[in-house]
Amino acid sequence: MTTFQETRPSAATKPVRWAADAVAAMREGARVRLDYSAQSVWRVDRIIEGIRQEGAPYAAVESELRAFGAYAGEVIVRQTGAEWWTGNGEHWIRTPDGRMWDPIDEARRCYQGDGSLRLLCRDVVTAAGAAPGAAKTP
Repeated sequence: MTTFQETRPSAATKPVRWAADAVAAMREGARVRLDYSAQSVWRVDRIIEGIRQEGAPYAAVESELRAFGAYAGEVIVRQTGAEWWTGNGEHWIRTPDGRMWDPIDEARRCYQGDGSLRLLCRDVVTAAGAAPGAAKTP
């Protein structure tokens, strides 16, 4: 039997790892449980907002923001059947309807005070639910 990890395209390797790092860091450091549910993305938005309010320089939180964006992307992938795509060192998700989304950039925008991973997830899942052949959440 083939496992989920073995069937993932190579473009997913880094974002899946970054997302797992975010889950582990939040569990161990902040005692926050991230379970790859749409609701958990609300927590991520609040965490990013807290980091922003602390005034941490972007360079100090860049890898954490990438991990949070990858986490939101994995939530979308798991709920919609989307796939990770990569090019020139950037990573996006492509939903079954062919649209490309950039949750990692959205995390950066959240940090700047002009984005929301929760709203991105909602928009992508809603759009994918309306698309023919889109995967549905069980």
